This record gives sequence, structure tokens and C-alpha cells, in this order.
Amino acid sequence: MTVVFADIQAAQARIAGQVDRTPVRHSRRLSQLTGAEVWVKYDNLHFTGSFKERGALNRLLSLTPDEMKRGVVAASAGNHAQALAYHGGRLGVPVTIVMPEGTPFTKIDGTRSHGATVVIKGADFTGSTEEAHRLRDEEEFVFISAFDDAGIVAGQGVCAIEFLEDAPDLDALIIPIGGGGLIAGCSIAARAIKPDIRIFGVEAAMYPSFSARRKGETPKCGGATIAEGIAIKAVGDIPFALADPLVEDVLVVDEEDFEKAVALFTTLEKTVAEGAGAGGLAALLRYPEKFKGMKVGLVLCGGNIDPRMLAVVLNREMVRERRLIVYRILGDDRPGMLSAMAAVIGGLGGNIIDVVHNRLALDVPAKGAEFDIMVETRDSAHSDAIGQALKDQGYALRMG
Repeated sequence: MTVVFADIQAAQARIAGQVDRTPVRHSRRLSQLTGAEVWVKYDNLHFTGSFKERGALNRLLSLTPDEMKRGVVAASAGNHAQALAYHGGRLGVPVTIVMPEGTPFTKIDGTRSHGATVVIKGADFTGSTEEAHRLRDEEEFVFISAFDDAGIVAGQGVCAIEFLEDAPDLDALIIPIGGGGLIAGCSIAARAIKPDIRIFGVEAAMYPSFSARRKGETPKCGGATIAEGIAIKAVGDIPFALADPLVEDVLVVDEEDFEKAVALFTTLEKTVAEGAGAGGLAALLRYPEKFKGMKVGLVLCGGNIDPRMLAVVLNREMVRERRLIVYRILGDDRPGMLSAMAAVIGGLGGNIIDVVHNRLALDVPAKGAEFDIMVETRDSAHSDAIGQALKDQGYALRMG
């Protein structure tokens, strides 16, 4: 089964007026940070928070009246689910979604809020897909793959048409890869519009299914990644066949890269990105030399991150930058010790966030105590200055 540029153009006309056209903006801050000229397409601003709406709506509009009446079923970690649920509700199509155990609550709640029936089944996407196939056979639903479907691929390709209409001078696109629907559709559209544009994919190191298939290897996939939206053990057959000849390279990035990218979108661009959605920026941060001086387009493909996880990521980034640091101090267990240490920290502008007072550590004298003082600082140099001041006052730092 193939998809050509005319199919993507037809999808664009079919869904026009029913899906938001998301903005494209040049990022001066990310450009300064990475050395590339960075343009971002904010697909996190779709009503359901991700790029999946174009493909889902295009596929739903291709159903026969009988198929619409019977309803559809899909397996999804959340974004495809919400897109199908929302547009299925608009069109009067019953939608059942099977989600893996551990799917973020924000995605589960978002899917249910659009009227879909949600079934939590399967340890991962593969297990959820097996359950969705069982429901298809038992209930006579139409199964709609999140990516391995020509109608889905054609709809996702509309993203690249919009991107290049708004930023026609781009040298390259960096696109996250899960099942491959987005990169397949965008590669076809982008190359049809601008044949010399360079296409790069991004995969999580825990789920390198596209790059492994390119090498003829069995992918080693597994683990809890923050980029759960692209945590797919096997790239779709249709997307792989379409994208493989068009994609120049697939960049594999680690969890720290995804976390850093999520944090930077929040702090620099003032926008929320989920782990998978930040994949393009994660790759740019990981491989800056590959894109130096190029005009690069990043598809920020989703923003459905659990609020608790976003808070964890932002705090972890502060720890990496040593703007959040714990000073572990061995001292006497006597009145006034804590206030004296706090005076040193506060005197240098450190903000004490938390204090743990441990009297039971066996490597601490019975008349002593161990103090873990969490402090917010301006930067690494400020952290060092506070640590040195504590040492100068005679406090024994075990960590800082």
C-alpha cells in the first residue's frame, strides 16, 4: 500500500476547517542555544494536544456509513486515542480505545472526556494492540492503527505542507518516530514540495525500532521512557516502506536529552511539550554539530505530559544545572546548629527548600547529627560559593 503527495493534498482538503492550523515560529533562544536557525511547529496547540488529529480525522472521514455505525477501536498510549475520541464524537462514530498499563492519567482522562470507552489492557503498546484486535473481531469494530494505515499517514503529511508554507526556506526537518506515521507522511510531502530538504528521524534509545529495522536487526526495546508517545517496539510496515528511502538519518537520543528538551521548551519557549513531542529538540541538543548553521524545522508534536511528570522533569533539570542542590553536613546535635547553618546559606542568597535532620545514621557520632539541606541557587558557581562558605565556617560537608 502506498501514499503519494496527491493523497496528502486530498487529505488537506478533506480535513480543512475541522483541524486547527498550528503556528510556526522562529525561535531566537533555541537558535542561540544550538547554533542552528530553529523553527518550531507547535502541534501541541491542537485541541487534543498533539499532531494526531489530522490523521485520525482523515481516516474517520474515509469510513463507510456502515463502518461509522459499527464504530472503531484502536490501541494508543494517548494521543491517537484522544484524536479519534474527539473527532469520532464530532462525527457520531463510537470509539473504543485500548491503552497500556501505566499510560499517563492526563491522556486517559483526556480520552474519556471526549466520550470514548477506555480499556486499560496490556503491559505495553503490543499488548494493547492484541486486545484491540480481539475487540475488533468480537464486536465487529473497525480497527484504526495509530500509524500503520495509509489514511493515517496521508493525514499526518499535512503537517509538512503547513510547515513549509510558513517556513519555505528550511534546510531540514527533525521528526520524532514511534510507529512512523508522522515521519512517513511528512517525508513524502516535504520532498514533493522541496526535493532537496533533508529529513531526520528521532528515536528513544529504549525503543530504536526504525533504526534497528534499517540495519536488519531485531530491535532491543523496553523500559519506562519519558517519551512514551514513541515507545513502539515495531515500526509500522507501511510507514517504514514509505519513509525509509526518504529519511537521511535516524538519531537515537537518551532520556536525559528528552528531559532537557522538555525543560527548555517550558523555560525558553513558554510552552508545554511531552517527552516524545520534544524529540526534535532533544536530537538537536544531542547532535548540534550535525545542524550547525542550518535552517532546521522541529515538529513539537505533542504536549500531553502529566503535570506531576513535568514538575519532576523541571526539578531534575535544576539538579543537573546545580540550581537545586543538597548540602549534607555533619554537625553537633545541639540547639542553634541549624539556624547557624541557615544563616550562612541565607547570607549568600541561597533559598532553603527542605531540611532533613538525621540522628540515626550509624556513621554519625551519637551526640551528632546529619543535616541534608536542599537549597535553590542561581547557578553552579553560586552553589560552590555556598559550599565553600559552609566549609569556611567549620562545617564538615559530605556532599555539596
